[in-house]
Amino acid sequence: MKSTRVNRLALAVFLLALLPSIFAADNSAPLPAPPVAKKVPKTTEINGRTLVDNYFWLRDKPNPEVKAYLEAENAYTDAVMKPTEAFQKHLYDEMLSRVKETDVDVPYKEGGYFYYSRTEAGKQYQIRCRKKGSLDAPEEVLLDINEMAKGEVFMAVAAYAVSPDGNLLAYSTDNTGFRQYVLAVKDLRTGKKLVDHAEKVGSVVWANDNKTLFYTVEDEAKRQYRLYRHTVGTTGPDDLVYEEKDERFNVFADKTLSRAYIFLFSGSHTTTEVRYISADQPTAEWKVMQPRKQDVEYYPDHNGDFFYIRVNDTGRNFRLVKAPVGDPRSQKWQEVVPYRPSVMLDDITFFKNYYVRFERENGLPQISVTDLSSGQSKRIDFPEPAYDAFSSINREYDTPKFRYAYQSAITPLSIYEYDMGKATSVLLKQREIPGGYDRTRYQVEQIYATASDGVKIPISVVHLKGAKLDGKGPLYLYGYGSYGFSIDVNFNSNLFSMVDRGVVAAVAHIRGGGEMGKAWHDDGRMMHKKNTFTDFIACAEYLVAQGYGSKDKLVIEGRSAGGLLMGAVLNMRPDLFKAALVGVPFVDVMNTMLDESLPLTVGEFEEWGNPKEKPAFDYMITYSPYDNVEAKTYPNMLVKTSFNDSQVMYWEPAKYVAKMRALRTDHNLLIMKTNLNPAGHGGASGRYDRLKEAAFDYAFILTQMGISQ
Repeated sequence: MKSTRVNRLALAVFLLALLPSIFAADNSAPLPAPPVAKKVPKTTEINGRTLVDNYFWLRDKPNPEVKAYLEAENAYTDAVMKPTEAFQKHLYDEMLSRVKETDVDVPYKEGGYFYYSRTEAGKQYQIRCRKKGSLDAPEEVLLDINEMAKGEVFMAVAAYAVSPDGNLLAYSTDNTGFRQYVLAVKDLRTGKKLVDHAEKVGSVVWANDNKTLFYTVEDEAKRQYRLYRHTVGTTGPDDLVYEEKDERFNVFADKTLSRAYIFLFSGSHTTTEVRYISADQPTAEWKVMQPRKQDVEYYPDHNGDFFYIRVNDTGRNFRLVKAPVGDPRSQKWQEVVPYRPSVMLDDITFFKNYYVRFERENGLPQISVTDLSSGQSKRIDFPEPAYDAFSSINREYDTPKFRYAYQSAITPLSIYEYDMGKATSVLLKQREIPGGYDRTRYQVEQIYATASDGVKIPISVVHLKGAKLDGKGPLYLYGYGSYGFSIDVNFNSNLFSMVDRGVVAAVAHIRGGGEMGKAWHDDGRMMHKKNTFTDFIACAEYLVAQGYGSKDKLVIEGRSAGGLLMGAVLNMRPDLFKAALVGVPFVDVMNTMLDESLPLTVGEFEEWGNPKEKPAFDYMITYSPYDNVEAKTYPNMLVKTSFNDSQVMYWEPAKYVAKMRALRTDHNLLIMKTNLNPAGHGGASGRYDRLKEAAFDYAFILTQMGISQ
C-alpha cells in the first residue's frame, strides 16, 4: 500500500506541474509549486562519520517514481521558462543564421583517396565521403549519418577507420547517448555491411594485412580494459590479446603515422605503460616498451630506426627522448628536447623528415616544427592575445606539408597548411559565418586576476569594441579546472547572441586545468582541489572590481567537472553571483567516489582522492557540493542533465536539486531540465537539436541579466 500511495503522490506532483498550460495566455499567472522529492534516509558509516543521503532512492533508474519526479521537474521548468518561448525561438533563429547549413570540410589525403565530411541544409548530421585520386573524381558516400539516424533520437559515430588498401571501413555507433559503441565493418566496394560485430567498443586499429582488426572493449564500470584481435568476415570468438587488471588503468590502441607499429597504451591519470608490435605482424607477441612506474607517463611515436618518446620522468612538463626500435628501454634513451619548467610539451607528431611539437607557454598553445636533418626548429606565430591552435587531420607520413587549425573568440575555425621546409602557412579554409558577422566589432583581452595565495590566474575576455566598462553591465563567466584539460578560447558563433547584447564574456583559466602546464593541474587536484574554487571566485571578483560587469548581472556556467566547480563556489560565495547554469554536474562527490562500481570512480582516485582513506575523506567532504548545501540564500539556478548520461549519472543533479529545494531559505529560481530522450553527456546529437538546447540555455542566462529580447 505504501508503494501505491507514493506513486499517486508522484503523479499528483507531476499533474500539478502541468498546470501552467492553463495560464498560457497570461504570463503573470502564478506558477505551480515546484516538485518536492520524498525523503528516504540512507546512512553510510565511513571514517568515523555518518553520511545521511535522503535522496539515494533517485538512483533507481527503472523505478517509475524516479521518471515521474524528473518529468515533474521538467514540467515545472517549462512553466517557469514559458514566458521566454518567443525569446528562445528568436535566439534559435539568430544562432541558425550564423551557420552555413550546407558546407564541406577541407578534404584530407589518405592513401589513394581524399576524405571529407559535408552537411546539407535541414539535415542533422554529417555525410562522410571520399573521392579517388582527385577532388574532381566522383563522390563516394561512405556513411550518411542522417540515414543511419532514421528512427533514432540519438546517433553518434566514434571509430572511423579505413583499411590500408581503402576497401573496408570499420566504424562504431551509439544510439542511446550512454557511450556504448557497436562495431561494424562495411565493404566499400559493394556498399554492404559485413557480418562483423562487437559491442562496448572503444579504439579500433587496422593491421597492415587489411583483414586484421584490433579493438578495445569496456567492462561493467565502462573502463576500456581488454584488447581483442579480429579477422574480418568472421563471427567466432575473437582472440583476447591483453586484459588490464589494474582498475585505475584504461587501454587504448593506436597506429603510428609511419604505419609501422601498433601501440597499446595502458594509462591511469598519472601513469602509463605501452606495448607494441609491428603493424605487418598482427599475430606477433606484444612487447612492453618500458615497464610502468607510478607517476611516470610516457607516450611514444615512431620515425625510421627510432621510437621518439614524450616522458615526464625528469620533470612534470615532459621532455622528448629517442631510443632504438630494437631496444627502447629507458637505459637506451637519448635526450632530444630537455624538460623545461616554463613549457609544457603536450604532444608530438612525426613525419618522415620533420616532427611537430605541440606545447604550452604562458597559458597559450604553441606549435613548433623541427627539420630532422638539420635539427632546426621554427615556431608558428599566432596573431591574437588569446586563441586555440591544434593539429588538424594529418594522415600522410612522407610529406613536407602539415595541417593545423587556428581559432579565437572572434576568428572562426581556420585550417592552415604549413610547408615545413619553407616555414610558410597557407589558409585552406576559414569557416564561413553568414548573417553579416564582422570580427572588427569585437575586442579580445587576456587579463590576470590574483588568487588568494598570490598566483596570477589568466582570464580570456571578449566584448564589443569600445564598450563602456563601468561595472554596471552584464557579465558571463565560464570555468572548468579539472583533469589538466585546457579550456582554450575557441570560436563559438552562439556566443555573439550574448556579446552583441552588451554582455562581457569571459573564461577563467583556473588551476586544475592544464593551461599553464602540469604544475597548474597539480595545484588544482587531490589535496589542492579547493584552489580551483578560490581561483574562480578571485576571477569573478577581479572582473567586477575592474568594471567588466556588475555582480547583480553576473551569470556563471560550468559543466561536468565544471558543474562541481559551480556547486562548490555557490556554496562558498552565493552572494557573488546573480545566477548559475550548472550542467551535467559532478556534485555528489562523496557518494560517487565511495562507489567503485560506477563508471570512472576508481580511475579518478588520482584526480580527487579515495574517500575511503581518512585524509582524503576529511578534505573532500569540505567541498563536495551535495554534502555542503546549507539553509541559506542561493542565486537563481538552472541545472541540466541527461537521463542516459554515462559520465555523470542523472541522479547526481537530481539529488542536488532535491536537497537544495529542501534546505535553501530563499524564493529564488531553481529549475532542472532532464533530457529524457536518448542523449549523452553533451546533450542531443543532432546539430539543430543542439541549437535548440543552446537557445534555451541562453534565454535563461540573458533573462537573468535583465535582457529579454
